[in-house]
Amino acid sequence: MTPAPFTVRHGLPGLVGTTLVALGALGIGWLPLTSEMLEHPLVNALRSTLAGSLTARAFVIIGLAVLLQAWLLLGSELLTRQRTGDVPAVGPVVGVLSLWSAPLLLAPPMFSRDVYSYYVQGRVFGAGHDPTTIGIDVIPGWFDDGADPMWVESPTPYGPLFLLLERTVAEFAHPNAYLGALLFRLIAVAGVVMIAYYLPKLARLHGIDPARALWLGVLNPVVLMHFVSGAHNDALMVGLVVAGLTLATQQRCIWGAVAVSLAVAIKPIALIALPFVGLLWAGRLGGWRDRIRSWALAGLTLASTLACVYLVADAGRGVISAAFGTPSGVLTWLSPTTAVGQVVGTVTTWLGLSEDNTPVLGAVRLAGAVSAVIIVAWLVLRPGGRSPVRGAALALAAVVVLGPVVQPWYALWFLPLFAATGLPRRELRAAVLITAAFTVHGMIESTTNSDNIFGAADVITYVVAVVVVVIVLLAAPRERRLLMGPDDLDGLAPATPEDRERADNATWPRRGAHQARPGESDDGRIPA
Repeated sequence: MTPAPFTVRHGLPGLVGTTLVALGALGIGWLPLTSEMLEHPLVNALRSTLAGSLTARAFVIIGLAVLLQAWLLLGSELLTRQRTGDVPAVGPVVGVLSLWSAPLLLAPPMFSRDVYSYYVQGRVFGAGHDPTTIGIDVIPGWFDDGADPMWVESPTPYGPLFLLLERTVAEFAHPNAYLGALLFRLIAVAGVVMIAYYLPKLARLHGIDPARALWLGVLNPVVLMHFVSGAHNDALMVGLVVAGLTLATQQRCIWGAVAVSLAVAIKPIALIALPFVGLLWAGRLGGWRDRIRSWALAGLTLASTLACVYLVADAGRGVISAAFGTPSGVLTWLSPTTAVGQVVGTVTTWLGLSEDNTPVLGAVRLAGAVSAVIIVAWLVLRPGGRSPVRGAALALAAVVVLGPVVQPWYALWFLPLFAATGLPRRELRAAVLITAAFTVHGMIESTTNSDNIFGAADVITYVVAVVVVVIVLLAAPRERRLLMGPDDLDGLAPATPEDRERADNATWPRRGAHQARPGESDDGRIPA
């Protein structure tokens, strides 16, 4: 299939879906109380009447269902071509991504209103305060600007580079908070563009078809929901991490370490990727001395980069304590450790063994954190049998799963890296199911917790969302292919001997098991 028909065929259905989501966002998306859009007749009708509320919710549910189906159909076609080699180039797939994203660029934010907190934090910084040590309640009118009251007294957990972006956007957009939200969306989209640019390169270096990697790691509905529509700053962080690991895999390790260091200056959690840049710096044949030297160089690059950013920002001194303290104040059932802690704590309280569930919850969360640290250390110190990029994906996944708080977009910290390094059939199906589950979560969260006066339709929304997604997943044969077979869907795996050779060259040998491979340089590094 030539590029234009491919882009149109797969782009138009998703475009219809995101257009419906954008229309629904006019009724149930987040808007500041000061926004002039609230006075528009269409927006007012969608927000102030029961019929309008139900219509907006229906647009979002149907739109996300159509988007999910378009994504599944695209994936089914790409994976069916696994053995024929008739896979489109990266360009047409990026064209599909552009079509799917376009309607969301100017629509009100959905699925989260953190973007307005970014704006108010920028105002805090502009007023001469350090947002990592003080809450947004120091700014009069913060609620009218759309910020979530949940974070009103919480210091921001973001790094100095993002503080600079927040202040720049706030100073430019003030007093228009909605304009500020759109500018933050542009920053998030820049992160998505960065992922879309570097992910195919990283996938090719690991023997994975770039178009398939883009399908899972970038065209994923969760990316469109939370990175494009929700405009989370995680998009820029992930973009820099993917860029840094790609550059390091190409043996441009200094620049790779700089990119990951800049990601740390957005959100400190990106620090987990830096030791894996060090492994790439040391090379496949590097011994302990080489690795220690490379880790030291990566650490020096981090310190130098952060020092420069801190000197420019002159803020962010409380980011470490805020990063550990602010998110952990949220109780979410998406976190396995928090869910287990709350259940067990409720039982111990009921049995009279504790006054409330706080001690048990704290103990389970602590056990999860310690386990995550052990897993990350093991992945760094015992890299044999996998690529460092795969190790970074596993490390970030461990931190998310065992962490005290899980948000749907946290899965995007590691999903692009798994897409680049490959997923067997069962793991790919798990990724599809997780995507579907987070799509349902987005339907429910956006239509039951919005700033909309009608809560009577919440139960209906929940039931309809689940039913619609189940139908999408199981009704059509091509969607079922991704979940239940057949065997000609091989997952994301090397398809040719050349791809398998690249995958082998990207894999660190187990101790004492290395043998030189064709195309490998004398020091065991991977050719770019």
